[in-house]
Amino acid sequence: MTEPLALVLYEKLLPGSQLVNRLQDLNYRVQTISDPQLLVECCEQTKPMVLLAEVRIGRQDICPAVIRLKQNPATQHVPVIGFGDADVPNIQKEALAAGVTLLVSESALLNHLQECLEQALRVE
Repeated sequence: MTEPLALVLYEKLLPGSQLVNRLQDLNYRVQTISDPQLLVECCEQTKPMVLLAEVRIGRQDICPAVIRLKQNPATQHVPVIGFGDADVPNIQKEALAAGVTLLVSESALLNHLQECLEQALRVE
């Protein structure tokens, strides 16, 4: 059976590389991306099962990229797990409004990755 693809959008090296390693341990193929502007195009080409995205890349949040992803018929089905600093004012509300399926801290995601994936991939 083919390993499912997880697309990971991150900037911070330590949690990002740990996340990639943990996903590979769970038998995911992993592709990384660092530019939110390329997110929709990358998802269209690679067809990931799930997207894990750091909520802030540089000084910008990923909400506009997630909105574009969810507005595109070819990518709107991809569940998005947002991770990172949830203490930024309004980021939780904005991320969920943009279409992020699940928003968690870096440590929660790393410690409970399997459970987060199951929750995000659950078909409603």
